[in-house]
Amino acid sequence: MERVDVAIVGGGPAGSSAAHAAATGGADALVLEKGVPRADRDRLGPDSTDAAGILDYWVDIMGIHPDEFDDGVVQRELNRAEFRGPDESATLTTTGVESPYDKFGYTFHRARFDDWLRDRAEDAGAEYRAGESVRGVDTDPAVSPGSDEPRHRVELASGETVGADFVVLADGPQRTVTNKVLDEYLPADAAASERLASRTANHIAYQEYRRVPEEVYEAVNDAIVFWWGVMPGETAYPWIFPNADGVCRIGLTMPIGLDIDDFDRDAYALLDDDDESIPQGGEYVRRLLEWQYGDEYDIEEDFPVVEDAGKRNGTETYPISSTRPIDSPTEAGIAVAGGAMGTTSAFHEGGDHVAVRTGAIAGELAAAGGMAPYNRRWKEAIGDEIVRNVTMADMVADYEPDDWNRVIGAADAMLAAETGDGLLSQPYRSGWESAKLMAGYKWNKRRVKKNYVGIDESEYVY
Repeated sequence: MERVDVAIVGGGPAGSSAAHAAATGGADALVLEKGVPRADRDRLGPDSTDAAGILDYWVDIMGIHPDEFDDGVVQRELNRAEFRGPDESATLTTTGVESPYDKFGYTFHRARFDDWLRDRAEDAGAEYRAGESVRGVDTDPAVSPGSDEPRHRVELASGETVGADFVVLADGPQRTVTNKVLDEYLPADAAASERLASRTANHIAYQEYRRVPEEVYEAVNDAIVFWWGVMPGETAYPWIFPNADGVCRIGLTMPIGLDIDDFDRDAYALLDDDDESIPQGGEYVRRLLEWQYGDEYDIEEDFPVVEDAGKRNGTETYPISSTRPIDSPTEAGIAVAGGAMGTTSAFHEGGDHVAVRTGAIAGELAAAGGMAPYNRRWKEAIGDEIVRNVTMADMVADYEPDDWNRVIGAADAMLAAETGDGLLSQPYRSGWESAKLMAGYKWNKRRVKKNYVGIDESEYVY
């Protein structure tokens, strides 16, 4: 049986970062990645599908400056985010969080980013195997790291077994392996496979790579644009993210399994009166483009899909975790990192920075010989970011189009009244609605901060 210090399930940002940190710390690190073919990648690698944007202070959380990347990873440098409601809009030119990175943010090519992380891990001494699916992990918590017998036996689809002292679960929000492993440490009536099941714990996202007219590209090539309150569902929204060379990623995220009869079709800009079900992702994108640009352009002719981009024929469908993050069963020598632990937020479609950071913490601890501090360490590193995301998601959970108009209008008023100390520095200068919004955010943030973990470490039984 093959034996390593740490086996890592999944080769995306969290897994490759764990491998890099572990190998840098002197551990034998093995990444096991099932591999997904992509039109824009020559070799087999991770799924690599998300909107792939980073804000200024996320650079600090991630711990990697974009100047370190290979050419072609960064697509566009950003100077703003535009938030558009059905009738109101607001433009944010600063996050209000101090950062040494001097731009608002950047967009990047996710597959090239993942490949760069993989190369970095391999250069540090880690081994990366694409095309290796993991069936499960058999653990004996009584075995100590460094013993003759391995604490973990990682069972591969090939029938082979890999022994490891530590395991990092980084298989993304689908949690194909993670849920089965966590079920071993949770009561049957609180199983991870139920609480973190994809249909209830994830949103679905869809995006297309489209070449856009020059005038449209000029308007968005240094911005990320989101529409709120134009399609039904909790934290459901479409977006445009600019790539290089006149190409944009145009997509959306929404909960799984919505029933259109639960919503007023007339209230949402992207629903039609005769819709019998929630539109598919491709139809939503077409309607968004028709709504925004159809008066001036022929959408199919002037916004062609770039078929050699993305995962397949210029399109991508992928899950995003919409749950609160979970603690790991560290007493068993197991850490869950990145999307598998629920750090990717469907509220803002951002998760790569926290995936890299949590993976790096897990790999560092594995190399040091113990996972015990992991749950404390990840909270110290990304807790404030998670609390912000959970607070905002909770606040807007039941919003309808009129609510989005009200809130975006209040945000725009706050921006107009800004005194130079940040967006939320003088809310009372901008009217009662803005003051109420700010007070609600502060109250909810205090509440969330007390309990923002989906599965607490105290729930695990060894």
